[in-house]
Amino acid sequence: MSNARRSSAPTLEDVAQIAGVSRALVSLVMRNSPRVSSESRRRVTDAATKLGYRPNLMARNLAARKTMTIGVLLNDLHNPWFAEVTDGIHDAAEGHGYQLILASGRRTPRLESRALDTFLASRVDGIIVAGCRLPAARLDAVATEVAVVSVGRALPKTSVGSVTTDDAFGARLAVEHLYELGHRRIAHIDGGKGAGALPRRSGYLRTMRTLGLSDKAQVVAGDFTEEAGARGAERLFRGQVLPTAIFTANDLSAVGAIDVVERRGLDVPDDISVVGFDNTSLAALNHIGLTTIDQPRYEMGAAAATMLIDAINDRGALSDVSMAPSLIVRRTTARAAKAQQPATRSRQRSSVIRAAPTAPARSPSEAKTS
Repeated sequence: MSNARRSSAPTLEDVAQIAGVSRALVSLVMRNSPRVSSESRRRVTDAATKLGYRPNLMARNLAARKTMTIGVLLNDLHNPWFAEVTDGIHDAAEGHGYQLILASGRRTPRLESRALDTFLASRVDGIIVAGCRLPAARLDAVATEVAVVSVGRALPKTSVGSVTTDDAFGARLAVEHLYELGHRRIAHIDGGKGAGALPRRSGYLRTMRTLGLSDKAQVVAGDFTEEAGARGAERLFRGQVLPTAIFTANDLSAVGAIDVVERRGLDVPDDISVVGFDNTSLAALNHIGLTTIDQPRYEMGAAAATMLIDAINDRGALSDVSMAPSLIVRRTTARAAKAQQPATRSRQRSSVIRAAPTAPARSPSEAKTS
């Protein structure tokens, strides 16, 4: 055969001709059938390599009524939590011969819905949604067509499987840690409508109530972003009394809050302690050293992929799996005895440079509905 550039991609018949075997034998080799001798397999693979032949995976998979692909919908690519979850999904899926198709909803239900439609049109075998904000009914409707597993958000009374962390318990760990350090004025910058935000907020309020601190509970609206954490901290500075500690709904918002605290002339943790949630790679950076609640992100992703693939292949049913969080103590938390007095003095100093007037203090009932 001429070495001239071929005008079209090599076919199964071309490989068979070069190898001197039948087309059926080439097909068996490409399917990795055990019914082929080592010598025939070598001749076929040598011929395929020489021609640059690539099997038509789409045709093969459609014939088997499978595409060996999984759609993965991520809520926010700016948040390292999603990258770490995806690592677990990827490794588990690759181990079973599946490929991933990734899409980002960019924290917008409209874009999330469009991505799901694209997955279905691409005939993926199953879908994993991470941090998805779509209504449960929409995901339940998708689950009538393919298996769906949600990571980071439980969806009760649906046919969607889930892998989550006990977010409310994680919030309890954060508040109790600060309480044990002597903090009583503990504020919470929440995650708004983000997945996991509601149980973290509920866990915070419940623990404050259990510790006899209901009158000091203060929730500030956030949105799982660095910018929202900064806005939340600014709102706290506009109050008449500063908290001595801030518990944020995730690590990104904690970083935003820390930035504002330090720009206001205060020190973390000597003036205000900060606790995040997720324990992403960002929290472990030495210059941040964020005390945070750990979610086993890689393990959550791997468990979601394994559950989905088992369901696709009728080896197991979709279920709800909850993993235990844990407290990771780093340098952004300290005893309140160090924080309370300096914070008061710094608060008076910072008031000179505030552009916005001091807002009246909110009652606990107002704080809880922020």
